[in-house]
Amino acid sequence: MWTRRPLTKRLLTRRAFSMGALAAVAPVSAFAQSDRFAAAKAYSAASRGVSFLLLDETGRTLSEDYPNDGSPEAAWELASGTKSFSGLAVAAAVQDGLMRLDQPCADHLPEWRSDGRRAITIRQLLSLTSGIGGGAIGRPPPYADAIALPVQAAPGVRFSYGPAPFQIFGEILRRATGRDPMAFLQARLFDPLQIAPTRWTRGRDGYPHLPSGAAFTARAWGRFGVMTLNGWRRDGKALVDQAALDANFTASSANPGYGLTWWLLRPGLIGPSPRSGVTAESIGAAAMAEDIVMAAGAGNQRLYLLRKRRLVLVRQADRIGMALMGRGPEWSDAEFLRRVLTSVGSL
Repeated sequence: MWTRRPLTKRLLTRRAFSMGALAAVAPVSAFAQSDRFAAAKAYSAASRGVSFLLLDETGRTLSEDYPNDGSPEAAWELASGTKSFSGLAVAAAVQDGLMRLDQPCADHLPEWRSDGRRAITIRQLLSLTSGIGGGAIGRPPPYADAIALPVQAAPGVRFSYGPAPFQIFGEILRRATGRDPMAFLQARLFDPLQIAPTRWTRGRDGYPHLPSGAAFTARAWGRFGVMTLNGWRRDGKALVDQAALDANFTASSANPGYGLTWWLLRPGLIGPSPRSGVTAESIGAAAMAEDIVMAAGAGNQRLYLLRKRRLVLVRQADRIGMALMGRGPEWSDAEFLRRVLTSVGSL
């Protein structure tokens, strides 16, 4: 399922090339020519890191490094880092009048209207508090199987991490738009940024996996991060619904460390699993004192938005399959972020 080698330019589609999938970033500043971030880069590289990219809010490159098999042109699986695209997709769909965050999912799924799922809202679905189990991590069910899952708890009470809610959202998005969900994502999120995935895994039902399976270059993922940091506004115009965007970074009562598809590095964070490495303890005091939100995937794929400092940080690594089997190298977000924040200093 997972590749060890990068998905290089040879795998890019003609569409990706025509749109500039390997999105250009601003020239590296004189600041970046120093080795100020050497400690953070070394830590990442020692844990199979293949990309390190730090951008400011304008998209200017402050530091960039591609050790091991990495390169600016290489794209890597994001694993569960893919999930956060759904948080922006719902903000776009709300702006387009296709759905509302507090609308019952049953408005789009008539199959849910006659049982305990009828009260579940789209907000609860994407905050992973719907009461429907998350399912086996790394094994997204087909859309039809996902929407057939029963409720296991009262909506809004329990946080349950896993791929199933994202596959349910995929079916809702498919019905609401009348399009393949990937077509909606490309048109509403990726086209405005002139980026495209080099690959996106589809299930046996032919539909794209929304909890995992996207592959992007560091620069393309970073560009998505910069737009998100800036509130998805361009020339004074909002490209997505602003209240729904804010909800991406608003915690539920069931998990202080999770919004809509984004991790919030705050006290009380409940991670995916004890083995995931994403826990309140693993983040560390230095990061907890910051305003950081994160898209995260197996193998320690990371897109950090350092909102207080107005910075975006991308970190990618290879051998996701080994990480899923618990055979990956030691990794600590706390140590990595400590080195980054120490190097940022008063920037």
